Amino acid sequence: MSDLCIRAAGPDDAEAISRVVIQALRHSNAQDYPATVIERVAGNFSAAAVTRLLVVRQVLVAEQEGAIVGTASLDGEVVRTVFVAPAVQGCGVGRALMSAIELMAKQAGVQRLTVPSSLTARAFYAALGYSLVREVVDNDEITQVMMRDL
Repeated sequence: MSDLCIRAAGPDDAEAISRVVIQALRHSNAQDYPATVIERVAGNFSAAAVTRLLVVRQVLVAEQEGAIVGTASLDGEVVRTVFVAPAVQGCGVGRALMSAIELMAKQAGVQRLTVPSSLTARAFYAALGYSLVREVVDNDEITQVMMRDL
């Protein structure tokens, strides 16, 4: 991926992060979940909600040509909110974000990462060496909890 920069997110990035997450949910995750789930999850990623997450998690963004095209965050030993803009999915943005997250985790002394994966992203995490440990079903929302030793 040419000209891709992975960096820490700041408050000024909240609107762009929100936009990437919601676009990815509505484009990619909508193939595996009903619209009610997509809209419920999207509601958790308004710019204001993202601003609150920036305080409690280590949030990264992937930036290309001045635009944010992806995000991922680390919450202790848990990888959260990994989303890539639909236009650049499959181009290495997610892998670059995960490499940076794993490096941050190792530097913090984390030995094992857990990721609550959507059905949509399960193959992506499996390709990175994560294994399914359990499935969580909450009404019409299914989460695949995956884990990897660092």
